[in-house]
Amino acid sequence: MQSRNLKKRKKTEDIYVKMVRLGLLLVALAFFGALIIFFPVIKKEISYRFNKPDENIDVASSELDSMRFFGQDNVIVAEDPLFSIVVPKIGANSKVIPDVDPYNSKVYQVALTKGVAHAKGTAYPGERGNSFLFAHSSDNFYNANRYNSVFYLLNKIEIGDIFYLIYQNQIFRYKVTETSVVKADAVEYMSESNEKIATLMTCWPAGTTINRLVVVGKLVE
Repeated sequence: MQSRNLKKRKKTEDIYVKMVRLGLLLVALAFFGALIIFFPVIKKEISYRFNKPDENIDVASSELDSMRFFGQDNVIVAEDPLFSIVVPKIGANSKVIPDVDPYNSKVYQVALTKGVAHAKGTAYPGERGNSFLFAHSSDNFYNANRYNSVFYLLNKIEIGDIFYLIYQNQIFRYKVTETSVVKADAVEYMSESNEKIATLMTCWPAGTTINRLVVVGKLVE
């Protein structure tokens, strides 16, 4: 009888040990999975913390335009003189894809593999109205490579900071007047304006699609 109880107890203990090991394995897999998903975000954050970009750097629309800064090392040349965005504070420099339908997922997902998207129907840089630009912050390490996730660090932007839109070889300078986090379905920031403004939007928190981070800048004439 005692031998039978010992065997039963040992069997119960073996099951318990296996369950504990399985639980630890699942926790480790979950941690590893989260690490993979958020690795691009972590990498960007670490890089920013230890090697902050120079936010007072000069911006040129093209290699030819950069000649006016001859002899200077701290010059950012826009990715595309026809349409680009440069945000010196976070080291962002990307081509902008114009006239992208923000309501057509198939269309804007393709555009976002090439750069930041400019919402169709909104103003162009320098014009009166609202130039609306959006980009992924990416939801996993695969998409971080597929998409130009230049807005990872958009949360570092503060009121008074400067960003640039380059359009048709011209440089337009915008001063940030507002930053906010809004619901994913918020569309009011795409509305027209009587002023010359530019709105930047990305998913937030970075690596998720829960909310949207919005940065609004007013053209410095």
